[in-house]
Amino acid sequence: MTFQIQRRQLTAFVAAALALGATGSLAQATDKPVRMVLPVGAGSGVDTIMRAATPSLTKALGGQAVVIENLPGAGGITGTSVVVRAAADGQTLGVVSNNHVVNPSVFKKMPFDAINDITPISVVGATPFVLVVNPKVPAKNAKELQALLKAKPDGYNYASSGNGTIIHLAGAMFMDAAGVDARHIPYKGVGPMVADIIGGQVEMGVVAVPAVQGQLKSGALRAIGVMGKTRVPSLPDVPTIAEQGFPDVDVSGWFAVIGPAKLPPAEVKRLHAAVVAAFNTPETKDAMAKQENIINPMSPEASAQFFKTEQERYAKLVKKANITAE
Repeated sequence: MTFQIQRRQLTAFVAAALALGATGSLAQATDKPVRMVLPVGAGSGVDTIMRAATPSLTKALGGQAVVIENLPGAGGITGTSVVVRAAADGQTLGVVSNNHVVNPSVFKKMPFDAINDITPISVVGATPFVLVVNPKVPAKNAKELQALLKAKPDGYNYASSGNGTIIHLAGAMFMDAAGVDARHIPYKGVGPMVADIIGGQVEMGVVAVPAVQGQLKSGALRAIGVMGKTRVPSLPDVPTIAEQGFPDVDVSGWFAVIGPAKLPPAEVKRLHAAVVAAFNTPETKDAMAKQENIINPMSPEASAQFFKTEQERYAKLVKKANITAE
């Protein structure tokens, strides 16, 4: 999904947030902190994003503290289950990413409904992905990589951060668009995956841009193309896969703030305004820019539709690629 900043929409959101702040509506009549559950480990992309935004979010909530709690496991299911079971009072929120809508197609059983058991507050933004290869791979762009894979079917491997993860699906998306195949090698996390691509144990993989900026700069990895529809500021000379002749390739690591199902409309409005205000402060905007994150908060209504559309889109890819969780 492409994320681009829509100035008029963002300006309207911010104006609403500031107006609410001026009347004190963002403040909640409680000293109890907001529990922000992250279904990922400390130091991950989403964790880094939310820790950078938390001070601004606390201010936007009228000084109400926001406490981050990392509960990783089962592709995000463990932590999100806590949010789903929480009281619908705005005191327990969560942050989910692509895997939230991928999991229903990958796992045979789910402890909750990814669409109906949550309340979307806002799909806040996304982190761009890039397809990278070991420098010894004789391909410098997507067309050359396609030709290489066609010439040697099953002769190359592509890595992912785990079976059924969005990184796995991103790799499968390129293979499908290019009409080629490669052997999938799942790893337990991005770190080991990147290390083995650099070491040559596997030839290629899709990864978030911030995770490999240093390696791309040093030449330890070569960028084949950006997986979204727009180029990345820190990689201006790296074209997107789409502009290289594969228009259906469009995937990035989006993240969204959610609450339990049946969250009262007034509370959804209050929390959405606070999230928009928090991600529009100079401090948070600067942190997001350094992390290459594209921020464009969606309304709760647009976020709900986005979740449904993304779940349907990934379900088709999962079925076509015959992907199942281990």
